[in-house]
Amino acid sequence: MEVVTEGSAAGRPARERILDTAYELFSQHGTRAVGVDRIIAECGIAKMTLYRNFPSKDDLILAFLERRAERWTREWLESEASKRGGSPGRRLLGVFDTFDGWFRTEDFEGCSFINVMLEIDDCQSPVRQASVRHLEAIRDFLRGLATDAGIANPDGFARQWHILMKGSIVSAAEGDLDAAQRAKQIGRVLLEHHGVATA
Repeated sequence: MEVVTEGSAAGRPARERILDTAYELFSQHGTRAVGVDRIIAECGIAKMTLYRNFPSKDDLILAFLERRAERWTREWLESEASKRGGSPGRRLLGVFDTFDGWFRTEDFEGCSFINVMLEIDDCQSPVRQASVRHLEAIRDFLRGLATDAGIANPDGFARQWHILMKGSIVSAAEGDLDAAQRAKQIGRVLLEHHGVATA
């Protein structure tokens, strides 16, 4: 598809400006609360330009989720957790150290994959299915760490760990700024149960 551009100070393609604007709005307010008219107004483009680049709002949401996976999951969460220590156990606990700083930011927005999934009732919706796939990709990262740690059932462990992660995110959204550290304490017990050193 040919990318349509309109004049801008930065000279960036319209598709990128639209996606950047949608990324910020969808992250902070959810996809249901943000209409295309608001994106058009804040981006400063014509409606035709948006629809030439994203034929429907769902197409824009799918692009947003993919960018969120790139920025949030791979470039931030996986990268930061991996920096927390050399052992798989320390990297797993590092997820919650990473979350701790995130939960304390003024613009904490929660998990977009969870938010979008819960906004859509239709299980066959491509947007809902994409949200589920992106959550599965996080568990895949956790399964890799569990395998490296020698855990006998890495899939079951990854699901347990992901429950801790998602629960801490919801608790932080309720206002519990210590949610990550509480989850980390439970995580230590879980790792010890599986014979994984946490020191």
